[in-house]
Amino acid sequence: MRHGVRGKNPLLRLAVVAALAAAPLITLVTAGDAAQMAPPLGPCSGPNCPSQWDPPHTGPFNGADASLNVFVGGNYLVRQNAAEAEGKIAVLGNLDINKASGGAFNMGVVGVGSMVTPPNGSDHVTVGGSVAMDNSQENPSRLFIGGTDFFVNPPKALWGNLVYGTTLTGAYDITPDGQAIQDPTRIDQFKPLRTVIENDSACMARQTATGTVVDDGTTVTFTGDGTSARQVFTYDRNIGTDGGIRLLSFANVPAGATVIVNMTGSNVTVNTSSGSGAVDDPLTVLRPNLMWNFPTATNVSVIGTAQWQGSIMTGNPDSTTILSNPGTNGRVYLAGNLQQQGSAGTEIHNYPFNGDLPDCSESPTPSPSPSESTSPSPSPSPSPSESTSPSPSPSPSPSESTSPSPSPSPSRSESPSPSPSPSPSPSGSTGPAPSPSPSGSTPVPTGSSSTPAGPPLPNTGGGDLVAPAAGAAAVLLGLGGGVIALARRARGRHS
Repeated sequence: MRHGVRGKNPLLRLAVVAALAAAPLITLVTAGDAAQMAPPLGPCSGPNCPSQWDPPHTGPFNGADASLNVFVGGNYLVRQNAAEAEGKIAVLGNLDINKASGGAFNMGVVGVGSMVTPPNGSDHVTVGGSVAMDNSQENPSRLFIGGTDFFVNPPKALWGNLVYGTTLTGAYDITPDGQAIQDPTRIDQFKPLRTVIENDSACMARQTATGTVVDDGTTVTFTGDGTSARQVFTYDRNIGTDGGIRLLSFANVPAGATVIVNMTGSNVTVNTSSGSGAVDDPLTVLRPNLMWNFPTATNVSVIGTAQWQGSIMTGNPDSTTILSNPGTNGRVYLAGNLQQQGSAGTEIHNYPFNGDLPDCSESPTPSPSPSESTSPSPSPSPSPSESTSPSPSPSPSPSESTSPSPSPSPSRSESPSPSPSPSPSPSGSTGPAPSPSPSGSTPVPTGSSSTPAGPPLPNTGGGDLVAPAAGAAAVLLGLGGGVIALARRARGRHS
């Protein structure tokens, strides 16, 4: 059987021309295909994701997100005057809340944030080890789970569960019908995610930079190549530690491109005043597709006066990430420990990461050039990782079960009632009260609501770089295919 085009057939020649014209467009389409992180990581999941993510505010509630906003592979420590952490949260180690002046710490549903809550009735916070609130002060540290939508009449409770593996001590309030449930197996579904995060972080670090980074003493500017669907920057220094705080600026980055900033080194600090949270702030526009990656750091510190825009990933399971900035707007995915602290109500707000990450599962050393727009799909293939990394400050070492679940997926995607700003108000009871809870655990309800305040922030989505090209490629390919069919019919045979 012979293949090819005979010089005398004009129809076949036309087909070849159409196919050749489509080829570069097909390459662009393939290169621009998104490869987002798989749930429960990355984008919002569940039936009630909002069509738009508003800047941090106090209400009303704006839908539900079944994906994790915070994943901690080690211990989660709340210190100083940290105020709240929004969205679904999983901690493989221990959760230890010991605020300098005591008082409330809200998790899951908060007083100020995107107001996109975990699904109503789901597990809002899952901890593999112990949960402890310090009660040594006159005003003890107190954990709040759940809240109330006061923007409907009558007000409607939004509730979720606190699940822990070993012990629960100290003061807490849970909005009914939420429960405190002891179940050491419930964390298993999340254990493989630590390996996913380690692998994704290492893979991003191996990508060839497509842009440059310059610190002029006032502003650190990340300048892209203007064309790639994935913009990669590598920076081996701290930001804002030599000569004061820095502004952050991104230039020549195409709309909708995924932006990866690899911050290399062992002890990395970012001290910035950039990030107002306003809708038109350039960093707000980048946020849904912006990933700050700390692949090798033992210590990461984010400080300054800004609302941090973008998601954070640390790949070292022995690392500690300290968030002391006023607000973090994006996913926080850590293989190691998290310490949330700050003098003025540090907060973590629930905003998704919609960008695509490279896939190193088949090629261990990818090296996209600045002009490439490759977007392999990040198919996490976690292998269970049971041990939790030690905590950098006083906190009990994690105690967790070791039967990882092979395909982590968000627990329940029930729809909550979208509405306003809540956050339970201290109501002093902490004693256990049995209630029906899965896996025969011991729950403890209680709760009421109040609304803590905090600073505002923003969000915006990215565009599609390749849709027009895809359409053009399809037209040209269709033309080529049609012409080939006519040519074959004219010749009266098939190849």
